[in-house]
Amino acid sequence: MSKRIQPDYHYYLKTAANPAISPSGLLVAFTVHQFDRKTHEATTDLFVARTDGSGEPVQYSDSGDVSRPAWSPAGDRLAYLDHDDSGVRQIFVVPAEGPPESAMDREPSEEEKSRPEAIRKQLTHQVADVDAFAWSPEGEKIAFRGLVPGPDELDAIASDSAEPKIRVARRIRYRQDGVGWRGDSFYHLFVLDLSSGAVSQITEGEGDDGPPVWSPEGQHIAFITDRNDERELTSHTELYVCGVDGSSSRQWSDDLFMVESIAWSPDSHRIAVTGGRDRSEVGGYGLTTQSSVYVLGPGSSAAKLTDDSIRPLSNGSGLPVGGNSPTMLWTDKGIVLGADSRGQSHVCIVDPGSKSELRKISGGWQINEMAGRSDSGFVVVAATSPTSFGELYRVDLNSGDVNSITRLNARFFDDHSVASLEKFSFTRDHFEIETRVWFPPDFDPTNKYPLLLDVHGGPHSAFYDAFYPIHQVATGAGYVVVAPNPRGSSTYGLDFATAVHGDWGGGDFEDVMEAMEIVASRDYIDERKVVIHGSSYGGFMSSWAVGHTDRFNAAVIAAPVTYLPSFYGTSDIGVNFTETQLNGERFEAIEHYREHSPLTYARNVNTPVLLIHGEDDARVPIEQSEQYFVALKRHGKKVEFVRLPGTSHGIFRAKHPLIRQQYFSRMIDWMNRHND
Repeated sequence: MSKRIQPDYHYYLKTAANPAISPSGLLVAFTVHQFDRKTHEATTDLFVARTDGSGEPVQYSDSGDVSRPAWSPAGDRLAYLDHDDSGVRQIFVVPAEGPPESAMDREPSEEEKSRPEAIRKQLTHQVADVDAFAWSPEGEKIAFRGLVPGPDELDAIASDSAEPKIRVARRIRYRQDGVGWRGDSFYHLFVLDLSSGAVSQITEGEGDDGPPVWSPEGQHIAFITDRNDERELTSHTELYVCGVDGSSSRQWSDDLFMVESIAWSPDSHRIAVTGGRDRSEVGGYGLTTQSSVYVLGPGSSAAKLTDDSIRPLSNGSGLPVGGNSPTMLWTDKGIVLGADSRGQSHVCIVDPGSKSELRKISGGWQINEMAGRSDSGFVVVAATSPTSFGELYRVDLNSGDVNSITRLNARFFDDHSVASLEKFSFTRDHFEIETRVWFPPDFDPTNKYPLLLDVHGGPHSAFYDAFYPIHQVATGAGYVVVAPNPRGSSTYGLDFATAVHGDWGGGDFEDVMEAMEIVASRDYIDERKVVIHGSSYGGFMSSWAVGHTDRFNAAVIAAPVTYLPSFYGTSDIGVNFTETQLNGERFEAIEHYREHSPLTYARNVNTPVLLIHGEDDARVPIEQSEQYFVALKRHGKKVEFVRLPGTSHGIFRAKHPLIRQQYFSRMIDWMNRHND
């Protein structure tokens, strides 16, 4: 009999990421993340496999913390990011003549595994992290993005480690979730000459500059920047193009409010980007809400090619300029990109000469990353489906055929039964609310099951047709899970996404409650056993729900926004994000902020609440849970508060596996304990 998925599932799953296709198109480099159950250590190493899926991947590193591999144009070297001896992330390179035929058909020896690592070469020696880079077309230079510390940050780096570090904040954006203190530091671009080893900084000033993208002729570098007067208050970004030495820097983005992904035309005369013309077109806050594909030229108006029927993949950082822009390609078949629509991801091809030609060539999963080459007839995606997790697939751009490249988790899915999926929709306020229902592996409609309502984060996130840990662990514990995409969710168009603005806890709350009640009324649900879970904005919704209804027997509330006036001043995105979501500046709309804060209604709570929060969370600082816990405790409510050490906002991406296991174990225990 197959096993059910348990809270320790992550010890058995591997995740393939950061795919990079070799110049020949025959090989793909990628990273594999996994946990060691005995040591609880996480490792991420470099592997190479054939793009046709034959043979077994060959390991090319063993340092345990590799990311972002990239082939040299000749295909003879692989560069990647890793930490140096002082803990700073740098660029390293190893020979990459390609795995020999025999090595692809057997398990590599220890000597073969360690050989490339033993002769790897460190290319950069920056004082602070490098987080993105790109080879020049001829392979003689590498452009990269690195953190440039401010004066105080440089002093702290140079000072004795035993001395106290005095920090001074001079900007609203002085820290960043998952990164920590930023202070006066900014990300800028550099160019490394590989023959001489010389490094030149080519951008500077107030603002972060995005990953460099070389023009095909190798004479220019395009990048995204927020070096504008609005950077502290909005998500306004622009596209710039400069010479290889940083000269002749020129803005190309016309009147676009935001830009993200970049793809040069083959003749280096135009650039395709994802972005939006004004704040309203991207939902106010940014590309996590909505964006479109545009074509730009120097001195010309931006030409819009797509509408909001698709949402191009975004960098996922929640910040205007991140270290990772999703890959977009300009090929002879058109502009190729990954995009989402109605909770599914697709590889899409857009005709650069037409506003109506859009072809979706694959779908039915969640694409996390896409890689390709402008001269190849396929792309490689890192994707997750309802019955797979973290694998690489080859997608043919002509036929749309999909073939597996990796099978890292085949044994796990052979041994474990996963949840089955149903989807339904209903209409509220002229909006179609799509809802996913996940069932236990041995579901029997003649039995009675407890029900879990799960609310996603964002609010501009979405639930996909994909393996999602919360749903799999909960169904493994015998729950039917309701996972609605209420108004505010992305991938359903701009009007749907922005309908939540100014109305947190209003129509969105009614959407999730109706979705839950529709399923709760079914014969196989025990209506007396209903619980709720949510994280981040889902945590807001869960804490809002228990302040407005006694329908739930238990609530598991993770990293919640509970008091919007203080969230505004403590979150790393507080000002820009909250002014968009609440339609106003804090002091001008203070009563509106309080009215839409779950803390305001804490005295009404009668549901047992389990709060879970990372102590290093800068996106939704732990003070949000601290205030809610004290309010509930002071008024005699049943509540426990779990603090996760060394954990930022991405709890499900916690570096230590025991953090993840404790999260799921405590969640299931709390729901079971109060659901009798």
